[in-house]
Amino acid sequence: MKHFLTWSPVILPGETVHYSVEYQGEYESLYMSHVWIHSSGCLLTEEPKCDLTDDITATVPYQLRVRATLGSQTSAWSTLKRPFNRNSTILTPPRMEVSKDGFHLVIELEDLGPQFEFRVAYWRREPGAKEQAKVVRSGGVPVHLETMDPGATYCVKAQSLVKAIGRCSAFSQAECVEVQGKEGPPVPWVPAQVTAPLGACSGAFDSELSLDFTYLGGFLW
Repeated sequence: MKHFLTWSPVILPGETVHYSVEYQGEYESLYMSHVWIHSSGCLLTEEPKCDLTDDITATVPYQLRVRATLGSQTSAWSTLKRPFNRNSTILTPPRMEVSKDGFHLVIELEDLGPQFEFRVAYWRREPGAKEQAKVVRSGGVPVHLETMDPGATYCVKAQSLVKAIGRCSAFSQAECVEVQGKEGPPVPWVPAQVTAPLGACSGAFDSELSLDFTYLGGFLW
């Protein structure tokens, strides 16, 4: 999962404003409220956006704040109204490519990193068809789902899963492929690592947080 903090930029014609981001984990917030940690990738950056993925590593509340700097002038800190916890992340459906290799139904999911798994549902498009499901452990590699019947159409959809936060995305739009012709000799396939279907998970991924500065006298204070 990736986590980004964004904010409204300070617009001063002909000037370059820099931004710095700091955060507090749960321990600092409770016991060391005066201690804030610099986000290593967001110290005096010009972009009004900060990648906090390497900083938000635990499922606990994080306080986040940002300030602007112009030359020797520095604004007051602007802080999120409420702490961010990654278990509130809304995941997005994965991109996928559905294809056929002879009579084999194949899916390849985008690689979202080691924390992600994918629930894949597939079915033969016909009245009364029942969905089958597999959980794919990683993206970026072709996965064999089913040996298809000649003349039939099969459909596939997928959703993202992150066990660490117990959440999943909505399912993607279904994609379908049609098989034509007669079945030939079977082709050996080695599927990627899959398991039996998981139970339902909560949630609807990448999270994006935003905040606004307060202006005073043409600059932030």
